[in-house]
Order: sequence, then structure tokens, then C-alpha cells
Amino acid sequence: MCGIVGAVSARNIVPILVQGLQRLEYRGYDSCGVAVHQAGGLKRARSTARVAELQAQVDAEKLHAGTGIAHTRWATHGAPAVMNAHPHFSPGANAAADAAGRIALVHNGIIENHDELRAELQAKGFVFTSQTDTEVIAHLVAHLYHGDLFEAVQQAIARLQGAYAIAVFCRDEPHRVVGAREGSPLVLGVGDGETFLASDAMALAGVTDRIVYLEEGDVVDVQMGKHWIVGRQPDGSLRPLREDDRPVRVVQAHSGAAELGPYRHYMQKEIFEQPKAIADTLDAVAGISPELFGDGAFSAFNDVDQVLILACGTSYYAGSVAKFWLESIAGIPTQVEIASEYRYRDSVPHPRTLVVTISQSGETADTLAALKHARSLGMATTLTICNVATSAMVRECKFAYLTRAGVEVGVASTKAFTTQLVGLFLLTLALAQVRGRLSDEQEAVHLKALRHLPSAVAAVLALEPQIVAWSQAFTSKEHALFLGRGLHYPVALEGALKLKEISYIHAEAYPAGELKHGPLALVTSAMPVVTVAPNDQLLEKLKSNLQEVRARGGELYVFADSDTRIASAPGMHVIRMPEHYGPLSPILHVVPLQLLAYHTAVARGTDVDKPRNLAKSVTVE
Repeated sequence: MCGIVGAVSARNIVPILVQGLQRLEYRGYDSCGVAVHQAGGLKRARSTARVAELQAQVDAEKLHAGTGIAHTRWATHGAPAVMNAHPHFSPGANAAADAAGRIALVHNGIIENHDELRAELQAKGFVFTSQTDTEVIAHLVAHLYHGDLFEAVQQAIARLQGAYAIAVFCRDEPHRVVGAREGSPLVLGVGDGETFLASDAMALAGVTDRIVYLEEGDVVDVQMGKHWIVGRQPDGSLRPLREDDRPVRVVQAHSGAAELGPYRHYMQKEIFEQPKAIADTLDAVAGISPELFGDGAFSAFNDVDQVLILACGTSYYAGSVAKFWLESIAGIPTQVEIASEYRYRDSVPHPRTLVVTISQSGETADTLAALKHARSLGMATTLTICNVATSAMVRECKFAYLTRAGVEVGVASTKAFTTQLVGLFLLTLALAQVRGRLSDEQEAVHLKALRHLPSAVAAVLALEPQIVAWSQAFTSKEHALFLGRGLHYPVALEGALKLKEISYIHAEAYPAGELKHGPLALVTSAMPVVTVAPNDQLLEKLKSNLQEVRARGGELYVFADSDTRIASAPGMHVIRMPEHYGPLSPILHVVPLQLLAYHTAVARGTDVDKPRNLAKSVTVE
């Protein structure tokens, strides 16, 4: 979840490092730092403030160099504090004789055997100054260093258990950075006479568009205008790779997508980008066909008789909506699993399963691990719904549907969620077609509804002024309840998640029919109850649930389709949705919940785009 940038160049790379951190700050913002090779030694600046504040420290320290590494952190081991901020230095075992530092290292991931390694290194005379697992790697590299950093890193990673992406350089080799990855993303940037490392190609936008995607177990030797990669073999050994083993790809990682423009926050910008994101995601869809998901999809889909969806967080809720679609429209049994739980329980695998992963970044560690676990159980037909074409998830799966949400900077996902739902609905229709459950007339109706979605979402966005007024009532609340039924219960879950993520109001969601089985005990006038009320077959049941809340003095806030005949009254606040949208209704109903969370957070003065304790790309387990 942390961001890494590194560079070796003949020019001053400090501005590139800081700019790269600014673009990766969504990955972690508990602390940040830069280390460079300057005046024959190592110098660094570290801060528990944001990257913008780090820039002032960099200027004050007059950091200026051609070799360096930088990092923005999401804390795992050790509190957010300067002593725990990366880069970490190791002076070697004799700290007094080499106090300025010999090895500098940054790390994303979690080292599971850090306690064992720490005890071993302390016995050899190494002094630890932080609470992090990362410092263990720096000292281990220093211990193994005998004049060749590339060799020392290879020996060090053989001792590590867990996940990591690292970038490291040495005082004694001024034009060299070594990187390695296992379970966390790392890319190589190839420039003109200069070479870079980063967690994400977006960090290098405007610097180079020539990117090499490193694979699991790779170690890369980065020097001025050249690089070497060794890759792990089946027997665990490392061997040099040919250029065509890790080809250079031209990647358009536009930084302009991350500009705020007229919006106050990235989250607000991304909410309002949803009509375009949905239109872009549907751009190449002329008709329904399994081949939308890749060559050979028809045969593969024809050979499956159930679906397993693996995802985390917001993506899990998207999968939960898709379960309703897949079972009701495609008639295929579907199971949705929280990825972080799935691989740690005994399950019953079935070889004729389509394993579907959902991930905005395509690098979500829990989901990747769950995917590999599913494959190890013999379920080989895999598909991902993902926003990043070059991600590990896309490379690992046989089939893929790429959403076109573009860069999503706000930690609380919005446009990624709605475009995932679009991709999942297309998958539903493709499976229905293969199974003989989608007539030409039905296909035409669904395609018409999909193509109208951008306009329908735009109409929902026009409700913003009414939602702003509602948000004022939420600012003083500390608890909220969200209700939905059937297809819209996952939407209620997503609405509650959005509110708790960015406003820090404790929010929970329940199927509305479950109120009488416990949650009704919580209902008072002090707890707002937000309800999703589409005009579907459960509407009359939902109305009865609303009356249960009103009878206990609860304050209801209802997003109701226009033809539901739910009217405003004392204790019953109603915003009417522009139109009922059938199976695609969840895509419309989630948008006002996003806006409600956003405007409540703004009114409460929280950091909307970077909420406390969270980060965007969850690349640790």
C-alpha cells in the first residue's frame, strides 16, 4: 500500500522523486521520505506530514543528486513517526564507525519473519532505531554486502518470508539502485540515459512512458541508462533474463487525469466523472458476446456451471450485486467470497467454476492470493473485472474485462464501483446468452438500458443540492443505519462503507427485513436511517419496514423511485430518483449515497480524499 520511486540519472532526480510521491500519495500518507547519494554519502529527509510539506524539508536540506529513492507510507509495523518513516538507513554492524549510513532502503509489504531476523542481526551487532519490519531488510542487505549490491539483495531476499517490493542503494556504488518484488507491484521505467523504479507507472508520467513490468521473484539492477533482471526459476534459483522475457511496453500513464480542475476534492470529481466512465467502459460494446472477455471465452463459458467471485471492500459489494444478476438473469449458481477470508478456510472446489476477481488496481494482495488459491484447487477458468490493463490481475487471469474508469485518486472508490457493475452486468448477459437464457429481444432491451446509463446517472447527479441539505443533518451524528432489500442490500452496504470511510460516522447496513431481528433496538431519533427504495417486487415489504422505524421515533432518509408513492412527512425525508431502472437500478441508487457521504464529510471537515488510517491500493495482506 506504500508508494516507491527510485532513479539513476545524470541529472538532478530529486524533483522527479517528490513529484512521483505526490502521484502515489493515495497509496499511503502516514509518512514520507527521500534519500539520495550526495557528496559521497547518504542524505535523507523524512516527515510525518504530507508530501507537499516534505518538499519544504527537501529544499531546506538542499538535496540534489542523480541517484535516490523515495517513499510514501501506510503504516503496518510501527506508528506513523519519523523514526519509522522510510527510507531506512543501515550503517552496518559497527554503527559508531559508519553513523552516516551505508545502505538506504524503501519497502512496500510485510516481512513475516522479521522478529527472527531482527534477533539474528542484533546478535551480530546491528542497532535498530525503528519499530518497522523494513529496517530488518536494510540491515540484512548491509550484513550481506561485500562490494556488489545486486548480489547482496539477491542473497537477502532469499531469507525473507512475506510480501515485498524494495528499492535499495549503497553509499559505495553511487550510480546504482537495486529493486526486487514478491507479492507487491514494482515497475521499471526506461528513459534516455536514465532508469527509474516505481510502484506504479503513473508515478513516472511525463518522465518516461517506456515501462517494464517486473514479475514475482524478479530482482533488477538499475544503472544509468541500462538495467539487468534476474528471475526466479521453478527450483527457486535466480537466472538472468533476456530482454524479451520482460519486454519494454509503451504505457500512457497520463498525469492530467489526476488534476482537480474545478472540483474541491478528487472524490467529488470522480463522482461526477461517472457518466463518462460508464460511457467509456461501454464504448466498444456493439452487442453481447462472450468474446468481449477475450478470445476463447465462448468455449470456456460454455464449460462452466457455477461462478465464484473473489473481491475485497467495495469490489466485494459489486460482486454481491452481481450474484443477484447472475442467478436471476443467467441462471447460474454464484458464490461471493471475501478474498482475505477465502484462502484461509476449507472450501469445496468444483472444476467447472468460473473464478471472477474484481479489483480497481489489479494489485490487491488478498484478491491475488485468493485467485492463486482457487487455481491451486483445480479451478483454472479465471476472469477479472479490472481498471488497469497492465496489472498483475489481468496478467494472472485467462480472461478480462477492462473498465475505463481512468485514474481514481480518492481513497473511497466511486467510479471504479459503478464501472465494475457495468462489467459484471455484461458478464451476466454473456453467460445468459451462452446458457440460452438471453433472447435477441432481451439483449436489445438490456443494451438500450446500458447505453442510457450515462444520461440516467447524470440526472441523479443533478440531485446534489437536495443531498447537500440532508448532509447538514448528519454532521452532528455519530451513528447511522442503512437499509436495502434484495438487489439493493449490497448498495446499502456500500453506502454505509462510504459514510464511515470519509466522515468517520459509524454506519452499518442491514437487509431491511432483518430490522425486527435485532437492529431495531438501536433506532432512536438520534440515529438517521438511510433507505434505498426502488420500485421493485420488494417495495411493499420495504414500506412495512419503514413503518417499523417510524413507530420507534426513527428519522428516515429515503431515496425513492418516483413511482413508489413514498411521500415526505414528519420523520420521513424523501428524495425522488429520476426514474426506475430495473436490474441496473443499483448503479443509479449508489450515486446519491456517494454524494451524501461526500458532503457529510466536507461538512465535518475531514480529509475526504485521504481519510485517516486508510490507503487506496491495498497491496499488503
